[in-house]
Amino acid sequence: MDRAATSFAAGIGPARGLAEDEALKFAYDETKRLLPDGPATEHQLIWTAFAGDEPVGNLWISTRARVPFIYGIEVDSNQRGKGYGRAIMLAGEDECRRLGHKQLDLNVFGDNKTAIGLYDSLGYEVISQQMRKEL
Repeated sequence: MDRAATSFAAGIGPARGLAEDEALKFAYDETKRLLPDGPATEHQLIWTAFAGDEPVGNLWISTRARVPFIYGIEVDSNQRGKGYGRAIMLAGEDECRRLGHKQLDLNVFGDNKTAIGLYDSLGYEVISQQMRKEL
């Protein structure tokens, strides 16, 4: 849960104009709300990906709604660029298909060009967009 909250805070802080401590508190509160029983919370797929014995990343998908939602995917910084993000995403998609789902949603912050490139290459399409103008 700590990793998910920290990763979420890094994206949500700048997007909402929050200071680092405010973003982290918001992220922890939101993670606790979404995972009241931690990783054992019903309708949550929370995985750690391994290369051999070494953890290389993680994935969190909620299957609570009609369309599952990816709350978090992260590849360790020293493991990026090796195809693990793609493999993790494809494994999550396969599990959602196995559970009978036909779609999978996610959110990506606009400045995360690497993730956007990955999602584009996997066939994800923009279905909603938020915009902001600095005044």
